[in-house]
Amino acid sequence: MTTEPESFPRRHARTQRFTLGAPRSFTVAPDGSRVAFLRARAGAERAGALWVLDLPGGGERVAADPAVLLGGGGERLSPEERARRERSREGGAGIVGYATDAAVELAAFALSGRLFTAELRAGTTRELPVPGPVIDPRPSPDGRHIAYVAAGALRVVGAEGDGDRALAEPDAPGVTQGLAEFVAAEEMDRARGFWWSPRSDRLLVARVDDTPVRRWWIADPAQPERDPQHVPYPAAGTPNAEVRLFVTDLGGIRTEVVWDRARYPYLARVHWSDAGAPLLLVQARDQRGQLYLAVDPDTGATRMVHADEDPIWLDLFAGVPCWSPSGQLVRIADEGGARVLAVGERPLTGPQLQVRAVLDVGASDVLVTASAGEEASAPEIGETHVYRVNELGVARISGEPGVHSAVRSGAVTVLVSAVLDRPGSVARVLRDGEEVAVVRSYAESPGFSPRVSLVEGGARRVPCAVLMPRDYPGDTPLPVLLDPYGGPHGGRVVAAHHAHLTSQWFADQGFAVVVADGRGTPGRSPAWEKAVHGDFTVTLDDQIEALQDLAKTHPLDLSQVAIRGWSYGGYLAALAVLRRPDVFHAAVAGAPVTDWRLYDTHYTERYLGDPGADAAAYAHSSLITDEGLSDAAEGPHRPLMIVHGLADDNVVVAHALRLSSALLAAGRPHEVLPLSGVTHMTPQEQVAENLLLLQVDFLKRALGTDRTPAAGPNG
Repeated sequence: MTTEPESFPRRHARTQRFTLGAPRSFTVAPDGSRVAFLRARAGAERAGALWVLDLPGGGERVAADPAVLLGGGGERLSPEERARRERSREGGAGIVGYATDAAVELAAFALSGRLFTAELRAGTTRELPVPGPVIDPRPSPDGRHIAYVAAGALRVVGAEGDGDRALAEPDAPGVTQGLAEFVAAEEMDRARGFWWSPRSDRLLVARVDDTPVRRWWIADPAQPERDPQHVPYPAAGTPNAEVRLFVTDLGGIRTEVVWDRARYPYLARVHWSDAGAPLLLVQARDQRGQLYLAVDPDTGATRMVHADEDPIWLDLFAGVPCWSPSGQLVRIADEGGARVLAVGERPLTGPQLQVRAVLDVGASDVLVTASAGEEASAPEIGETHVYRVNELGVARISGEPGVHSAVRSGAVTVLVSAVLDRPGSVARVLRDGEEVAVVRSYAESPGFSPRVSLVEGGARRVPCAVLMPRDYPGDTPLPVLLDPYGGPHGGRVVAAHHAHLTSQWFADQGFAVVVADGRGTPGRSPAWEKAVHGDFTVTLDDQIEALQDLAKTHPLDLSQVAIRGWSYGGYLAALAVLRRPDVFHAAVAGAPVTDWRLYDTHYTERYLGDPGADAAAYAHSSLITDEGLSDAAEGPHRPLMIVHGLADDNVVVAHALRLSSALLAAGRPHEVLPLSGVTHMTPQEQVAENLLLLQVDFLKRALGTDRTPAAGPNG
């Protein structure tokens, strides 16, 4: 009996895009003796375990195994933990996050709502008997205590399990202590709500009051016996949660940190190290002004260290602000048309680099990730590299073209690299720049490599990836499928193998696939990103410009052009067939934002402003207003499939339903595919697999093509 090989869609779903089994979440001990990380035991195993690599040459060992700790029982996640994972797009299971003390000797993590610690040197684990469900446990820097959140309270327990107590409890309905509010976790990349002092004697604790936030109902119509969820959702133009910050000692004595919260309501960043006072970054609601504030932890008073203003908006970046060991402010700023690293008041990089994140600040340098700027000597399409920066200059640490990041402490660096012609990523451990180990990956290989070219298209030099079927002889033009994200915070044209697997599978079904990163996408220049201010529709203009220019040099049949996308890409796909049916002939719009008034405050107001004052910008970028549909009314009606998860609490299903109602009222045929129980992610294996197959079937029907898919083991 022979067994048919699994299809690519099934393997892609089962392995979570071939990421399961790859090491991640590295932490380096400051003495260079070990590296902690997470990794599943196999490429189709969802449950992550905590591992330790002993240096030098000690090998890898399991520090905490969820299967052992849970005794073979299944995981049970609280609603709060499910929400945290949704915000971080975490699709794994088991140990999905951990925190350590300063020496990286003690780790703490939550598993099925229970609190566990692992002694990383000794290799022992224990469960601490505390109230649950536990969220975000974090050891104190000295390793003597664990702080965590349970039932909306910030609690602390001794590392031996003694002295558990609440330091900050909810003092009113709708209040939580020590958790990030929705927009912080979803849009600011701030998932935390409490921070230990470097002396381990007190914490900064965020108090979040969700009472002002409007409530929405999230229901599952396929389960009518279940109560809907009543969730706070701060839609554009509506009230946000009120966020305050308190210094709290281990006895529960609290001192409020004072700043002008009316003018700067967003608590965007918190940093507390032994190099200086606690440091805050607070933003105005319109995100055109922000303050860097130093906190006196004894009184709660703040003093301004630096202020930024921008007529369009100010971005937030990973790893900053922070103090250098010498006490200077480290930040990333837009200066002279470039995104630069600044230490003190001095920029240390120029227009050749677009700095994206600060990875580590050492005594003699700063480690950053950056892309080549618009004034670089040669384009590096889709590449992100690791650089050492100091007053003497800039040195690149990563070598081969690709997407690189790193974690560093002292002399040891873990450099993680993904390249275009090699599956997966490689995690190399360097000591003083010399390789001393490679962390093993158990991720499965997809069994093929994308046939992809990275090029630039159009007068704006839009970064593009072009993929052809692997069996394509090159003799006839092909139907075209645009496969973008195409909006803020979401570049898809990257010099990494796995980023193009799904696009290659679509190409193998008989398409020439084009992925374009137009204006608004990250990594090129501040002006490039900010070109979408007040008008999201320019992102469609760039897709068209790239498509038409690439057709001059590639075998693209412009009489058969389809587009697919998810989230912002879904918005872009629907926009394409509604506004430009002369160019696009079919679209699949997955979880599209159709009415920007229904999306959250921090994201939407950054780009389109206050809907009360900037109603025209919202109407012009909407898919469902009269303006949104009027341009399409006179053109041909193109086939459109709308796909949406009914449990989505980020882009709620009301977006799809309102678009469908508007299309029905306008007499425009379309299809709607509701996904019961699915959130903004689609982690369910069968759903993810069949969703790809259904899209191909729809696109072929819509374009009227019956081209036979390319043969191969992953077809």
